[in-house]
Amino acid sequence: MNLRDLVFHATAIKRHAPAEAIAAIAGLPAEQVRAELAAAVATGRAVEARGAYALTPLAGVALHARYPRHFAGLRADAEFVSAYEAFERINIALKQLITDWQTLDVGGTRIANDHRDKAHDAAVIDRLGGLHEQAEPILVRLARKLPRLRYYADKLLAALEAAEDGDHEWVSDIRRDSYHTVWFELHEEVLRIMGREREE
Repeated sequence: MNLRDLVFHATAIKRHAPAEAIAAIAGLPAEQVRAELAAAVATGRAVEARGAYALTPLAGVALHARYPRHFAGLRADAEFVSAYEAFERINIALKQLITDWQTLDVGGTRIANDHRDKAHDAAVIDRLGGLHEQAEPILVRLARKLPRLRYYADKLLAALEAAEDGDHEWVSDIRRDSYHTVWFELHEEVLRIMGREREE
């Protein structure tokens, strides 16, 4: 993948993010990414608001059209495909875990979790730790084929450790690189690589 498309790819995954966050996903120096984003804004391929960048719809469609060429090797790589499929299986468990974190079952009805039940929250975080142990070898397999993906493994571990240390916002808060936020971005990344669509 060329420099411009790598920056566009990271911008599409991060969505309305500053250059530094986009650079982290792309694995590139922030100054280099700022220059690419400035050029994209100047040519109508990206928009900038309050220091955050996003691709224009047309640029996003054009980027998708180039993915088969950029990722042909990974899509044909049996080991990468196998790791991706294993990731998708764990993703099902992660979605249920986040549902259990954000809501409580009261008399058969799901209500928002106000997080006053500390035992419930602790049990979910324990489950998250177990899920991460299952995910770690899969993340290693993915990064073996595309080293840039190590970024997600590092961020997931940091979020898990912060949650286990008592700051429960690191489980799913969308305003930070929480476990769920980073997992969602990784899922978006591998879906784009594989040419798949997210199942809602």
